[in-house]
Amino acid sequence: MYKLIPNFSLKYNNSFGLDVAANYWLSIGDQEDWILAMEQYPHLAEEKKLIVGGGSNLLFLADFDGMILSPDFSGYSITYQDGDSVEVEVGAGVDWDEFVAHCVGNGWYGAENLSLIPGKVGAVPVQNIGAYGVEAEKIIVRVNGYNFGKQTAECYEHDACRFSYRSSLFKEQWLNQFMVTSVVFRLWKQGEVVTGYGDLDRTLRDMGGPTLANVRNAVIQIREAKLPNPKKIGNAGSFFKNPVVSAEQAAELAERLPGLPVYPQAGNLVKVAAGFLIDQAGWKGKKVGRAAVHDRQALVLVNLGGATGEEILGLSQAIQQDILEKFGVVLEREVQVVC
Repeated sequence: MYKLIPNFSLKYNNSFGLDVAANYWLSIGDQEDWILAMEQYPHLAEEKKLIVGGGSNLLFLADFDGMILSPDFSGYSITYQDGDSVEVEVGAGVDWDEFVAHCVGNGWYGAENLSLIPGKVGAVPVQNIGAYGVEAEKIIVRVNGYNFGKQTAECYEHDACRFSYRSSLFKEQWLNQFMVTSVVFRLWKQGEVVTGYGDLDRTLRDMGGPTLANVRNAVIQIREAKLPNPKKIGNAGSFFKNPVVSAEQAAELAERLPGLPVYPQAGNLVKVAAGFLIDQAGWKGKKVGRAAVHDRQALVLVNLGGATGEEILGLSQAIQQDILEKFGVVLEREVQVVC
């Protein structure tokens, strides 16, 4: 059964804790709920739509003049398995980290490095989430959903999703026009964990070795030590993407900035750590009004209390300009700005 709430406050439905509202909030548990809601309230079809899961990657600049759609599809089931792998279909409304815990508890490899990333399963393919050397596209088999423009259910196999760094078909062409209802993931019953990223290898050595459970626990330990809890201080996690530059520019930056983390990519390209650049530019811990750069992780912008979306956006733009002037690097936002 769907739930429709007019004049809905979004303060507790965006991880920055911004005090904004929407014309309507509509939560649905299956596709029939959407059809029924449109039949009973046909004027909703004319409302601007914003699909929101956990609200952990959004920056609202003002009240949203439209309808927030919350796809609360639940549950997961095994759709296929053999001696090597298992495929699991997961509802878009399932908490992502709960599913990761489920995978690790069952001895399934593939999702462990993505532990403690906030949000719901429905956002995973949209954003192509990633952490500690692993991206979600590596375990996504297909994405199921509803296309509002075509008014039909659709299924996208992996290659059709057009995954790229923190992006996909659903974030580009179909943003807020395609509602993910479930995602099918492939996990492995045996495998090797990915450990060569950041502090993960060192933390695992302290834990006694790279077991599946240890990787999850190590990732959680590192994230909790570096990243602020959005329930205590408003933030959206990593605000910027790690920039990808030419190998030549990366070499120049590494010479200027000893210790710069670099990650070689295909095509003579190198990914460099945005947080390191921001820290070296002197922004770590800096406060501008009611917004600030977190004092333990420069990649995170925080709401100190009462900040507006415009204040946080202004801080981010000042950082972008400074990094461009100092290092010749363009920082792109990972967070979606909602006007």
